[in-house]
Amino acid sequence: MKEEQQSFTEEQEVTAAEQNPVNEAAAAEAQAEEIIDQEQTELTRLKAEAEESQQRLMRAQADFDNFRRRTQREKEDLAKYASMKLITELVPVIDNFERAMATVPEGTETESFAKGIQMILRQLETVLASEGLAAMETVGQPFNPEFHQAIMQVDSEEHEEGIVVEEVQKGYMLKDKVLRPAMVKVSS
Repeated sequence: MKEEQQSFTEEQEVTAAEQNPVNEAAAAEAQAEEIIDQEQTELTRLKAEAEESQQRLMRAQADFDNFRRRTQREKEDLAKYASMKLITELVPVIDNFERAMATVPEGTETESFAKGIQMILRQLETVLASEGLAAMETVGQPFNPEFHQAIMQVDSEEHEEGIVVEEVQKGYMLKDKVLRPAMVKVSS
């Protein structure tokens, strides 16, 4: 009986050994598939992170390009209108020169004085024109609230309604901006 038991035990061991490689191979295959699934999941996650990082990089580059263009434009505007404050303060000086010239009495003594004042006025106007200052032409033009400040409406038979008939105070443009609107009388 011992021999039979021993023989039976040996058969079980042989059968178990024969089945064991199959079980081991199946287990190894299942483990390999699980590892592959985990790696594919990890790969998918890393691809999503890489795509998100790429999108953030592209947005940051676009923001930087916009910032660079905006600061360049602001820098150009600053250079273009750097003299605006000074010119704004000098425009009333021109007005006073013109008023002084309008009140000069006629006579030999005052004539040479008036010529000197005129020369100074022209020189000042030339310097300001070189900086981009230009007087507006208003009389006979249609009223435009962007360029004109209406102080009065007058009846006029020679002009249509809404036309500037008289300029009370000159208006000035600095390059392409209105520095000071012209004070005008408009026909009604």
